[in-house]
Amino acid sequence: MQRRELFRQAGLVTASLGLPIALQQRDGSKDVPERIKKAALAGLAMERRDWEQGILAQAFLEAGEDENVIRLTKAAIVQRVPDGRLAVVVEGGPTDPAMGGVAYWYAGQITGDLEIQQAASGLLAWILHKAPRAADGTLYHVFDHPQVWSDGFNGAPPFLAATGHYDEALRQIDGFRKRLWDSQKKLLAHIWDDAPGAKNRKEFWGGGNGWAAAGLARVIRSHPADRQDDRQRLATFVADIVDGCLAFQRPDGLFHDVIDRSDTFVEVNLAQMLSFAIYTGITGGWLAQSYRAAADRMRNAARAKMDSFGYVQNVCGAPNFDRQGTSTEAQAFAIMMEAAGSKLT
Repeated sequence: MQRRELFRQAGLVTASLGLPIALQQRDGSKDVPERIKKAALAGLAMERRDWEQGILAQAFLEAGEDENVIRLTKAAIVQRVPDGRLAVVVEGGPTDPAMGGVAYWYAGQITGDLEIQQAASGLLAWILHKAPRAADGTLYHVFDHPQVWSDGFNGAPPFLAATGHYDEALRQIDGFRKRLWDSQKKLLAHIWDDAPGAKNRKEFWGGGNGWAAAGLARVIRSHPADRQDDRQRLATFVADIVDGCLAFQRPDGLFHDVIDRSDTFVEVNLAQMLSFAIYTGITGGWLAQSYRAAADRMRNAARAKMDSFGYVQNVCGAPNFDRQGTSTEAQAFAIMMEAAGSKLT
């Protein structure tokens, strides 16, 4: 199957969503176009590392803003390294560049630019054949430790699925889940280390659960109709994560940084991430409409945290993600949340 046709079936070759008009018509918020413009400009203004470049490119892809997808892709390939990774301005993890894999691949398809296509193919080859992994094939999230992080659900699996490597995407998801999932809490721990006697971060980091829900939603969207069993299995997993998070939702619609620990700071991006996943699931027909109210509530809570310059405040903040602040990924998910929400009538 030609790659462009594959992307078309996955819903990735689309015309611009006309996002501001659609949002204004559907929820009556006249300030939405300005909000999205500001969120985008703030995101573009921020210094970015490989995963941040990637998720912002994906956000513009979700919003139908092809020119910005191409711009971010061209910038990413300037900062490529010989092993195939892109946007490596500051050394990150093995699979962090895959956050932008789908957007970079798409940019190569719609431009016909051979340099972009080769760079995106090089990134895919790195993920498939070169990146460090466990004995069972599960990709590691850092170079110097055999660690799996919940962030990884939104890294390689969506890229693999969007390029037709469905079984490999599922293998990665299963490997992550085996190590990180707590079936009683219905939440994902943040870090598992395969080294004997290693100290793991078993806390249920909100951002990690958000990355997982969003990444799984993207994987489901890329799976063709003839893989319905896989789609349903993943949909059940997303619903479980959402349910696990909602059990600890605060009265203001937001969550604590460690979801089940009220002594950790309140942060905003998990609400945006979950809203994106829920809206995507409802639009795709694999998540119940009953989740819509929760997504709308989280969306409204997150909107209230955007300042006059377009920065979403009080998220788990860059560069160390250990306190409230701002981040490129929060800007990206503000856009993605609105893009996904705009598709619902």
